Amino acid sequence: MASSKMKPVDKLWIDGKLVPYAEGQVHVLTHTLHYGLGAFEGIRCYKRADGRGAVFRLVDHIDRLFESCHICTIDVPYTRAELVQACLETLRGNKMVEAYLRPIAFIGSGGGFGLGSLDNPTRVAIVAYEWGAYLGDEGLKNGIRAKVSSYTRGGLNSSMAKGKICGQYVNSVLAKREAMKAGYEEAILLDHSGHVAEASGENLFMVRRGVLKTPPLASPILDGITRDTVLTLAHELGLEVQQTPFSRDELYTAEEVFLTGTAAEITPVREIDDRAIGTGKRGALTDKIQNAFFELVKGKKGQETSPHPSWLSYV
Repeated sequence: MASSKMKPVDKLWIDGKLVPYAEGQVHVLTHTLHYGLGAFEGIRCYKRADGRGAVFRLVDHIDRLFESCHICTIDVPYTRAELVQACLETLRGNKMVEAYLRPIAFIGSGGGFGLGSLDNPTRVAIVAYEWGAYLGDEGLKNGIRAKVSSYTRGGLNSSMAKGKICGQYVNSVLAKREAMKAGYEEAILLDHSGHVAEASGENLFMVRRGVLKTPPLASPILDGITRDTVLTLAHELGLEVQQTPFSRDELYTAEEVFLTGTAAEITPVREIDDRAIGTGKRGALTDKIQNAFFELVKGKKGQETSPHPSWLSYV
């Protein structure tokens, strides 16, 4: 599995300006640190075949950050356009053409400290750092082993699944740690009704009887941007797609399963709960979608334009 250790960069963006990396610190009484009310994004910048760096679906990610903050009743002290430019500025300030970006909006210190405190300042930071394949290069090629978690994804009225909200990720962290300690690379969470929801940090697709299926947005899942990208690519490839609930045992009998996310990109799942999925290798349809995805985000030699130019923000 790819290392999660970060290499320090020269600069990060916080509260409206680039500062040296070492200055990216907050007070121990930061409200979000204690209570979890905050929102974040994960965004990738890819070095394309022509050598330029392009952030994939940057505007969509910043839009979702604002949606998450709206869900959290957090007023962001910047415009969407300002944060789009701040992400690009952070990359340029570190001379990076390939990186993972982490914008975060959080409630700072200096106001009240109870659950209902409303007068604390909202702070925004953006960090760029090198991060390879989240589930490993080997996982991208040959697939990973996953475990259905003992933890359940929060219900639609007990958690706000469409927001990337800091505190809600404790559920995912516990599921991920449980899976890794048991010798698996990833956890798959069910919802309160027993239907498959998503992995700890990824959306999930399966191929069963030739049909590509993924849980619907009415389920307690994140409205993933990579998920949406895959749905678009599947349509362009002429594949039959269904957004529908399905059970754990349908996963066991699927021909293919793969996970999608900004960090995980398109990662095949070769085994779930010690049961081989299909042939136990990356399937043909997964391979097709994976190739289409990487061609989209990285481009290819001799390709002058992208089929989705609005999805690319050049550094």
